[in-house]
Amino acid sequence: MAEELDPKTYPIGKAQNLEFTKDVLYQSILMIESAPVRLRQRIATLNEEELELTYREGSWTIRQIVHHLADSHMNMWIRFKHSLTTDNPTILPYNQNVWADSADYKSAPLESSLLIFEGIQARFSNLLKHMSESDFKRTYTHPEYKKVFTLAEATQLYAWHGLHHAAQIEGIFK
Repeated sequence: MAEELDPKTYPIGKAQNLEFTKDVLYQSILMIESAPVRLRQRIATLNEEELELTYREGSWTIRQIVHHLADSHMNMWIRFKHSLTTDNPTILPYNQNVWADSADYKSAPLESSLLIFEGIQARFSNLLKHMSESDFKRTYTHPEYKKVFTLAEATQLYAWHGLHHAAQIEGIFK
């Protein structure tokens, strides 16, 4: 029996790990390029009170999600670069919930995180367009999950991740 997902938590479903073809890469790049645009469009008219809304009880606020996307994708970028330049590096995990409770998540201007997210996504898209087939087979080890990820898997995960959070925010206003 298929797992029933909470549509507020998973408005676009869970991340897929498909066989990595040129079409999957193309779709991933489209997702990567569109996430910052969707995010910026959705939050452009929000006031301070609306930025404190959550997509479900007990979840992060819109403000926290925007800062999380910048931080998460910065970490992803560093993981990719290490993986392309080092054989199977062990990445440094971080506690997303602790980061989301840090002072800068409550006080930093959203524009700073939007610019980071837009910049990283643009660099990520560009990098993916120039990677070789063997580059996507390179790996990193995630010690918290005790799992080795290929860059093909990580590409699909982070392509999904940006749109996942943008869709959570969009769902608040439906």
